[in-house]
Amino acid sequence: MPIQFVYGNQDFVKDVYYDLDDTPRTISRFDAAIQAGWTDRMERGLFRYNLGDLQTRILPGSCGFVAQLNVKRGTERRKPQEIFSIKQDFNAKQFNFNLINPDEIIFEMMDTEEEHESNHQPCKIVVLVNVSPLEFGHCLFVPDPTRCFPQVLTKFAIQVGIQSVLLSSDPAFRVGFNSLGAFASVNHLHLHGYYLKHKLNIEYMQVRPLIPEKGFYTLVGFPAGFLFYTESDKVDEVATAICHVTDFLVEVNVAHNLFMTRGCSPCGRTQSERDDSLLRNGVRIAVWPRLACFGTKVESALNVALCELAGHLPFKNKRDYERSTESCVIETIQKYLLANDDMLKLEKQLTQHLATL
Repeated sequence: MPIQFVYGNQDFVKDVYYDLDDTPRTISRFDAAIQAGWTDRMERGLFRYNLGDLQTRILPGSCGFVAQLNVKRGTERRKPQEIFSIKQDFNAKQFNFNLINPDEIIFEMMDTEEEHESNHQPCKIVVLVNVSPLEFGHCLFVPDPTRCFPQVLTKFAIQVGIQSVLLSSDPAFRVGFNSLGAFASVNHLHLHGYYLKHKLNIEYMQVRPLIPEKGFYTLVGFPAGFLFYTESDKVDEVATAICHVTDFLVEVNVAHNLFMTRGCSPCGRTQSERDDSLLRNGVRIAVWPRLACFGTKVESALNVALCELAGHLPFKNKRDYERSTESCVIETIQKYLLANDDMLKLEKQLTQHLATL
């Protein structure tokens, strides 16, 4: 039987700031479980390759892109599935997370608050190692794999993603999602989680309010997208709003990526003795609508998905890693984004849609 990780609202870490040495002062129970389980599976040889210390450099420029060289992820990982539609049905004949080695499971997450509020057995989240890791602690969050959900976000999956970030005391812990058509590799509902100990612009990028009472903003900066923000007391409401947005995007066949990270409040400066730029008490959830890409992705290329849009660039060959500049990365990412007019139209539609709910 997998280990049970039972948690409640009291486990959320509410006082977090970005240490200059990138080391959290305390390690949460969640971080301890993820890191110990992940390291154990690495030492037992369950991964497709040994991650080691990744070469990392910050590209000069205002975007602060974090470039990393991870050649083996391009050569050793399982071949991604061919995707033909944003609404593609689950196919039990293709690889899915019911077929993994059970030893890859770190634990099953169970929310005591969810069970209490809904008065039934909560849907479990299975947390397993990603055997082709991007970074330290790279794991997958899979809502009840036996129910065979396709790669379409649900409110429960969004909520657990946000909760996972709140359960971590380390601002380096990130969670993300790739929709079908946005470089999802497996059509079985899952989110990614991993540690990246480098500051990203998305943590403090300026925003413009759309419906701030629902935590909904638009990003003022590159790449264009939307932003939600929540602290521990508004997770349910914000997860509901995000799900309305992603449901709308699925309905109109717009591919999308999400990225969840500790980040600054978008509501301006607060009364604090600490520098507000270091505060990470809440979670920023970036949502990027983008052009869909179908078929099988090219593993040697810089495929623009949740990491790349957030400013984390995993390169799979040394030449691109060493020669890429901020301008050429922006040019590559821009090819996958919606045109400005389409983004403005979508912003209006989503604002009207959320305002009526």
